[in-house]
Amino acid sequence: MGWLGLDDTDHLGGGCTTKSLDELIKALPKDVSIGELRLVRLWPFAKHRTRGNAAVAVELICDNEDRLVAHLDSWWHAELKNLAGKITSSDHDDRIQYPAEPGMVWFSSQMPNSKFYYDAVSREVNIEELPSSDESWGGQGRIGAYAAVSWDKVNITYEAIAWREEVNTGKGNIRKIDDLRLQEVDKMEETFMSRDSRTGNSLIAPRGPCPVLFGIRARNYEIAKNAANYLLSSDDTEKDSGFRVFTTNQASDDHLGENMRLTVDNIEVLSRGAVVISCQDKTLMAFAESGEIKLLAQWLKSGDEIEFNGLFYDDNIIHLERLRVSNIIPDKVRPICKECNVKMKSMGRNQPVRCPKCRIKSDVVWSEQNRIPPFTDWVQAPLNSRRHLSKPLEW
Repeated sequence: MGWLGLDDTDHLGGGCTTKSLDELIKALPKDVSIGELRLVRLWPFAKHRTRGNAAVAVELICDNEDRLVAHLDSWWHAELKNLAGKITSSDHDDRIQYPAEPGMVWFSSQMPNSKFYYDAVSREVNIEELPSSDESWGGQGRIGAYAAVSWDKVNITYEAIAWREEVNTGKGNIRKIDDLRLQEVDKMEETFMSRDSRTGNSLIAPRGPCPVLFGIRARNYEIAKNAANYLLSSDDTEKDSGFRVFTTNQASDDHLGENMRLTVDNIEVLSRGAVVISCQDKTLMAFAESGEIKLLAQWLKSGDEIEFNGLFYDDNIIHLERLRVSNIIPDKVRPICKECNVKMKSMGRNQPVRCPKCRIKSDVVWSEQNRIPPFTDWVQAPLNSRRHLSKPLEW
């Protein structure tokens, strides 16, 4: 018995690591059975990340490990090695595209340390940091493959991934999925991130030429499996080439540490409403797509204390994933005349204030006015802008 990890068999123009694993599983020798399937999302800023930023692993059970490893080696050279070097550029992507570098690892004598997984979901991991495995093949993809095997499953969810028939793969961005049944799936207690209730748009189907038809995410294995079967059994859903249920780290918050607390020095509102929050030695970014995070960030003033969490882009820049105001600095306003109920005005530097109507003076030149934030509790990005790893606040 052992674990096989696989990553980086896709690029913007096609391919899919989950489909590559599915094909590998279908071609296994008859005396090999499969156990758990894993899908792990990794640090999204990695230079060599794949399109979906996910790596996969599978538990394989057999009596003859040498024969299995020989089969895996043969499959690698025949089906996976030739995927290396494939690349698709994009005018809409602001990062350099690297060619696919498939990687595969095999562990049987011992499982790798989970520290590697936590490194891979929270920072850039270089190929030089890879510990040894029993067997390995390929290039950069070994990083994700290793991370998928080393995941300790402290927080788990599930995803039922269905693939398109080959005749439909690569033909347009639109998948045919029964929307009425999807609405029912979205209302199931254990499913999540299936549909954006604000817009009615599906969140289960990718765009582009990859072979994935949809992915149903759930907190329960059977719910994910049954929901997938329910969608696929509809005449209004296109025919599939099969599906499998993966155990995943999605919605786990594994990429985040403890919540942090800092005092706001100042904010800067950028184009489209994005906000840069400066706090001592940290810069916090609230992007235009972050919804309530952006709105709360725009409201902040110097001196406010905030609690937050997010993904470190580097040592000092954090992309916010949740935000809350913990202490609010009140506004300073001129006092109100008790006789006329109008705002008093300054008489000059180091002078008292005076009512412009009745001319009465006051030595109290400022009073405090409480500020009411647009949101008093934690806020996070809307569903269609939320990272795969982010745990819903309601959990």
